[in-house]
Amino acid sequence: MTIASPPGGIATGAERDLPGPHHGAGLARRNRYRLLVLLAAVGLLLALGVLSLLVGARAIAPGTVWDALFHFDDSDEQVLVRELRVPRTVVGLVVGVALGLSGALIQGFTRNPLADPGILGVNAGASLAVTFAVAVLGFTAASQFIWFALAGAFGLTLLVYTLGSLGPGRSTPVKLTLAGVAFSAVCGGLTSAMALKSTTTFDIMRFWGVGSIGGRSLDILPVAVPLIAVGVLLGLLSAGSLNALALGDEIARSLGTRLALTRVTVILSVTLLAGTAVAVAGPISFVGLMVPHIARWFVGPDQHWILPLTLVAAPAFLLAADIIGRVVLPSGELRVGLVTALVGAPVLVALVRRRKVSTL
Repeated sequence: MTIASPPGGIATGAERDLPGPHHGAGLARRNRYRLLVLLAAVGLLLALGVLSLLVGARAIAPGTVWDALFHFDDSDEQVLVRELRVPRTVVGLVVGVALGLSGALIQGFTRNPLADPGILGVNAGASLAVTFAVAVLGFTAASQFIWFALAGAFGLTLLVYTLGSLGPGRSTPVKLTLAGVAFSAVCGGLTSAMALKSTTTFDIMRFWGVGSIGGRSLDILPVAVPLIAVGVLLGLLSAGSLNALALGDEIARSLGTRLALTRVTVILSVTLLAGTAVAVAGPISFVGLMVPHIARWFVGPDQHWILPLTLVAAPAFLLAADIIGRVVLPSGELRVGLVTALVGAPVLVALVRRRKVSTL
């Protein structure tokens, strides 16, 4: 397991953790560096959160934003901040956390640094269920989508896990990946067929399917936040087991890791996180794929640091993409799902083309 060295010449590969005469001092120095990176990410997230309230198609003074939050007087600009920008920012934070952590977990689980939640069919199952709710049942609000998205995510993930567990060797990352890709393709075809069934369904799904955190109400958060919180807790509790899995199943088992429990916990966490995020904002690409990859480059292969850094960096990246989408066009805006793809694709290509690229 190797990883590129971050700026400053601090080694981050597995070789740096080998015992030696200066191992204790070196580990403390590395942890101080990791903590600084985490604190810098927190500062960046706070700055982008404030910027998300300030920046948009209409310029609003910082004082007006402050008054909208703490001295609301029902003026047009304050209503705009309260009713549009605050929900947009909060949804971006919540969805960013869910997308980023689900990506980090699935990369550690499959030992594939270029994996994302779609690899287990989570996104495809959620999208299929939401499309069914729109095309067949006539639902149109995001608050109505969430239970369908979770049901679809859970159902397809369970089907993928069951199929991937058949035969010798039980559930291995390779078998789960192949099953996930196969079912994702089937669900994608069914989703497209239902979306084309009627003009109304197509109109709703073509906007929802791009992915956006704009135009979302805070009314959905009382349902979404507890589900994401459970997913975050399960994911963080899996950090040690994912570190052991990176060494291989046999070594992980010899170290006392309960493989079946770890797999069920990670899959449940990814399903809760990705399924809820898809229900709230639609399928947004590259956040769960790219951010954990970058986090690993900065803090090394230890999941105890990758997961917390991803929790902070992913919503920061999503908010930055959303801010860019608001101002990049002379009129109108780009939905955040398009911006993450446009920004994420070249960055990811650049990372992959590095002479030393982070691997699991």
